Amino acid sequence: MTQLALNVLGAPLVPCSYDPLTGFYRDGCCNTDLQDRGSHVICARVTQAFLDYSLRQGNDLITPRPEYRFRGLKAGDRWCVCAMRWKEALLAGMAPPVILESTHAKALEFIRLEDLQAHAWRAPA
Repeated sequence: MTQLALNVLGAPLVPCSYDPLTGFYRDGCCNTDLQDRGSHVICARVTQAFLDYSLRQGNDLITPRPEYRFRGLKAGDRWCVCAMRWKEALLAGMAPPVILESTHAKALEFIRLEDLQAHAWRAPA
């Protein structure tokens, strides 16, 4: 990752979360490269519905796994999720809100910008 990563809006990628520490490389960002076969490129603000859905699909994001520096997620956490898992959740009506500024441009290879924008997280006023 030598060149500047861009987000889905065409601007520099903004960190997703340092607490919990997220990203395929656990660098706080939804950075990716060829080693990231799951394309962990969508910065989502996970909901309990999404966490439960993901668990039913065989991906437990709730249980702590210290050996992977993973404390387990709770609703409201930001996390770099796999593009195809988010798309599956979208089709099932369980897609969590997305932080567009922190979602890697590679997500657009899997998901339409309009779908991401329709699920953009907005801070309460």
